[in-house]
Amino acid sequence: MSRLTTSRSTLSRFILVAMLLVASQAAGQAYPAKPVRVIVPFPPGGTSDIQARMLADRLAPRLGQQVIIENRGGANGSIGMEATVRAPADGYTIVIATVGTWAVNPFLYKLPYDVVNDLAPLVHMATTPGVLAVHPSVPVRSVKEFLALARQRPGDLNYGSAGIGGFGHMSAELFMLTSRVRMTHVPYKGSAPALIDLLGGHIQVLFNSALPTMPHIRTGRVRALATTGATRLEILADLPTVAEAGVAGFENSTWSALGAPARTPRAITERLNSEINAVLRLPEVREAARLEGSAITGGTPEQFHEYLKAELAKFGKLIKAAGIKADAAN
Repeated sequence: MSRLTTSRSTLSRFILVAMLLVASQAAGQAYPAKPVRVIVPFPPGGTSDIQARMLADRLAPRLGQQVIIENRGGANGSIGMEATVRAPADGYTIVIATVGTWAVNPFLYKLPYDVVNDLAPLVHMATTPGVLAVHPSVPVRSVKEFLALARQRPGDLNYGSAGIGGFGHMSAELFMLTSRVRMTHVPYKGSAPALIDLLGGHIQVLFNSALPTMPHIRTGRVRALATTGATRLEILADLPTVAEAGVAGFENSTWSALGAPARTPRAITERLNSEINAVLRLPEVREAARLEGSAITGGTPEQFHEYLKAELAKFGKLIKAAGIKADAAN
């Protein structure tokens, strides 16, 4: 009798697992049955917004549904990230996250979510080296001249950023730490308003993504001194990297990646990963990224998960060494 009961119990568990597997596969096959929302945790006009809209236009036909962009800015992206975490884990809400929102915020803020356990990685979208840019009124044309000016006037130069912990802030902190200069931080609610104030001369310095800055470099409304990546940008080949210009050990790039609420069915995350990678392989997408200074990454959720762990370690060390606090505007 005991063997019969055990056998029935094992059979019941097998049937249950099989039913769940079939249901999961069916969900993946039926998905999506309504529009998919992409949360951009920053105001319109920044790098994440530009990339999200480029993706949405090409992803919608592949999914057979609208892909709607929703800007949820504030708190260096954490408002939009929390909205994603709290959304149903059904594949209809995804987020385009950045190095700041995914790898820096955990060391600066007491977040109501866990960036590793509450979000399911989908795909590493792109990597974008930044540009060290100044307003044309700043009387320098090289990093060497900029360092000399900053040392003559410690704290007088104002640099903007998309917010405390954002790419611009972390790049400036790394720059100050490695070059031993001091500037004053002016945080904004997004990179777009910071760029607007640079154009207007309200701030003098901005470490910004190359993507939205390039048009203004071309017109001469801002002056680029160097790029922040490990190697030169093809579209700014005559411009040295910050390290080449004399600040040894400096290298920082922003990146974007897509994620979904944890517990999103595997069949759905695999479908999204496959379709997004297909979009990222399109020649026009890769060329558009190249022209704006970005490099398409792509890959599996597992590959991005490993990359994220390395980035968390990197920025944890930087924030500790620089003594950066969430409420400090230094």
